[in-house]
Amino acid sequence: MVYFFSISVDYRDFLNYYQGYVDKVEVKETGGKTLWIHARHFRPFLTPSGLSGHFRLELDSNGNFYSLTRTL
Repeated sequence: MVYFFSISVDYRDFLNYYQGYVDKVEVKETGGKTLWIHARHFRPFLTPSGLSGHFRLELDSNGNFYSLTRTL
């Protein structure tokens, strides 16, 4: 399964996720479905200004995380 979504979170707002106080990030994929993604998957994309961009989430056939990539 593949899902696409956009996210924009200020660095200060993302600190609770990054520091482990909150472990899941809620996003709406382009089809309107709500997804809960573990915050650790976003860490490679976090910058001093925060987290933003368009992403592609891929799940395996059991619905488990497979990959998260930033798209153009």
